[in-house]
Amino acid sequence: MFCPQCGQQQVTGIIRFCSRCGFPLDGVIQLLSNGGALPAYRSADEPVQISARRKGVKQGVSLFLLGALLVPILGTFASFSASAFPQILAILAAIICFAGGALRTFYAAVFEEGAPKPIRSYGPYGPMHIPQQQFIPPVQSPALPPPPARQPPSWRTRPTTAELANPPSVTENTTRLLDKEDRTDR
Repeated sequence: MFCPQCGQQQVTGIIRFCSRCGFPLDGVIQLLSNGGALPAYRSADEPVQISARRKGVKQGVSLFLLGALLVPILGTFASFSASAFPQILAILAAIICFAGGALRTFYAAVFEEGAPKPIRSYGPYGPMHIPQQQFIPPVQSPALPPPPARQPPSWRTRPTTAELANPPSVTENTTRLLDKEDRTDR
């Protein structure tokens, strides 16, 4: 990762500040982990959608607890009544509430679809939520790192150091010039 202010390459991706200029890199890390998109946060007053699985489990447990409340009440009425109707009603309530609640909970837990699992990425401070990008093509990272933001002011070409022979000394050139002058005088 490179600092966006000075172009300094950072040693690790979990560093919080640039080692050269001190620029805070927390926001840069979040941008890079989200593919360049700003993370979307849910507001506190926005309602949370309940998955079908969770809703079914809640219904099954509610039905079971309703049976735990309703069956003893109907059983008490059946014991004081001379007719068979309250007894049949108490038995039906027990079957529907206890067996139906347990079956509804089992069906919801096994067969109904749960909430979609968000893709999680582990950043330097723990898991981060990455939104799904449906219409954005995947970004391929370049093979080479980007060039530095600013070139040094005194930039010059590098000298060639791959010569086979050592360069001549300074005195050899002046000696050759003196030799040339002597030959023209003769």
